[in-house]
Amino acid sequence: MRQLFFLLLFTCYGTIGLAQASYTYEKPNMLDDGWIVNSLEERNVNASLFEQFINALNKEKHELHSILLVKDNELLFEKYFGDNSVNKQHDLRSVTKSITALLMGIAIEKGFVKSVDDPVAKYLEEFGKAKNPDARKDQITIRNFLTMSSGMECNDWNPKSKGQEDKLYKKKDWIQFMANLPMANEPGEASTYCTGGTILIAEIIERSSGLALSEFAQKHLFDTMGIENLSWGHTNKKPVISAGERLYMTSRDMAKLGQLMLNKGNWQGEQLIPKEWIKEIASPKTKITGLDYSYLWWQLPFSKNDEKVPTICATGNGGQYILTFPKQKTVAIFTGGAYNSPNDKLPFTIVNKIILPSINDN
Repeated sequence: MRQLFFLLLFTCYGTIGLAQASYTYEKPNMLDDGWIVNSLEERNVNASLFEQFINALNKEKHELHSILLVKDNELLFEKYFGDNSVNKQHDLRSVTKSITALLMGIAIEKGFVKSVDDPVAKYLEEFGKAKNPDARKDQITIRNFLTMSSGMECNDWNPKSKGQEDKLYKKKDWIQFMANLPMANEPGEASTYCTGGTILIAEIIERSSGLALSEFAQKHLFDTMGIENLSWGHTNKKPVISAGERLYMTSRDMAKLGQLMLNKGNWQGEQLIPKEWIKEIASPKTKITGLDYSYLWWQLPFSKNDEKVPTICATGNGGQYILTFPKQKTVAIFTGGAYNSPNDKLPFTIVNKIILPSINDN
């Protein structure tokens, strides 16, 4: 019902007297964090839409924690809600999966991993000791786990699935648990959302490089980007292997990763991720629940003026989003607390009704 309220709200600004509300747009603060800031007006972005939206939002209960907008490499809009702030880390949830895909691209480029088409059994000896031996497991490649198409009986969105993530978290040996799963399909035949597969990807990076995922990320990606205010953890009460930890990061640093995608892996003149790897991420490889998906990033369906807008998106439970729009040279960042709730899709409405209509495509 609340989602419907916002949909209706955005269509009737002229009738609800929002001019009397208190929020007035201000340019983001310039900090020593690598961001150039500018105002919406200077970039010919319609600031009044943002003011009207925030004023309306402030009159309702909601679970948004932050909204940021970047265009042409400049931070133009930044708003935090509740006790959230510019320096506060946020649990990225499955956005961490998308960042893991970037790290795999680096691992291949640096020679730690030979190829995306390598069988995972080459790197994970647990597959040779699986309790459910199956010749098809020898055919599962890194690419299959990057596209959630391993064929293993693992579907986070089906509580009856043998590999569903909550069952994984209860096990002592997460890697062997995944290797023991039975096969449901041929590798590459179908895609189902599987967190355990992403943990295997992270484990391959760790074993091949000799570094924990956090160390690998800091050395080969985050240090160069000036991303230091972060941590790794998990909501699971039991000890979690390093390959299974999630990132906690600020919204501004999330925006840096979005800008990195728009820059085709280049950060301030240094090519951190191969251009071809970003190109592969941007190209749909499969579908999950009807939505385009590629290498742990989504190509979500947005439109402007009845035309499809190309996107490269990272998403996480609760409303964590890195949404990039290459044609518009725009990054939209959202964090939130609408865990396991349809309200975590509110940012999609904001993008369609506020962000895309307010910006120019050049």
